[in-house]
Amino acid sequence: MKFVIVLAALCAVALARPDVETVRQDSEVLPEHFHFGYETSDGSKHDAEGQLKNVGSDQESLVVHGSYQFVGKDGQTYTVNYVADEKGYQPQGAHIPSAA
Repeated sequence: MKFVIVLAALCAVALARPDVETVRQDSEVLPEHFHFGYETSDGSKHDAEGQLKNVGSDQESLVVHGSYQFVGKDGQTYTVNYVADEKGYQPQGAHIPSAA
């Protein structure tokens, strides 16, 4: 649930800038899975899909795979690929230090 709230807040911030237009937005939400995506004219985009695992059991959990990108103040495009599951949020990107 926290993930959905944070995601909604990020989308609202991204879409609230008056000088940025949404160039793509799609979503499908079903009882056991979802996917969404959006892209804005400033080069930002976010795509994700989630799947409910172990439906109906005590170990029911949501697994989300996604990626987002944005253009930093330095003009570089940053991309983050992530998994969010029972192990937490696990981002990967060239600009993110790895735990290795």
